[in-house]
Amino acid sequence: MSNDNASFLTQEAYDRLAAELEQLSTEGREDIAKRIELAREEGDLRENGGYHAAKDEQGKIEARIRQLTAMLKEAQISEAPEADGVVRPGTVITACIFGDEERFLLGSREIAGGDDDLNVYSEQSALGASIIGMKIGDTGSYTAPNGKEIPVEILNVETYGG
Repeated sequence: MSNDNASFLTQEAYDRLAAELEQLSTEGREDIAKRIELAREEGDLRENGGYHAAKDEQGKIEARIRQLTAMLKEAQISEAPEADGVVRPGTVITACIFGDEERFLLGSREIAGGDDDLNVYSEQSALGASIIGMKIGDTGSYTAPNGKEIPVEILNVETYGG
């Protein structure tokens, strides 16, 4: 039974995200609670910049905890698929998009970790959903958020090396 909201994650990415979730859920929450308490002791909360900054950070931590919890719950964990010429989540795609050659990972940004040189497109994005299952040499298009049809040609499919 597959889940349309599931994202492909390598075991390494899953473990890294699970460790981040554990850290945020324990030490992260404890640290921010201490900062909020110290800021409260400073007095008037309406004009207390430290208190408001700590509360903002608390909101960001809680949002990240919710995001990680949902992602890890729905993740499909496996090795990056071996490239066989077919576009799949977890593969690196080289495509001609609107006349420009672009190379990107199809999957979650979380897979790429710190690889800032590689663009990442979700398999649920307009582009990602439109190219899944395409083969090298296939052409198609997707509808951009502005309503414009963007032509796509698959030039290469590679195994993601992490």
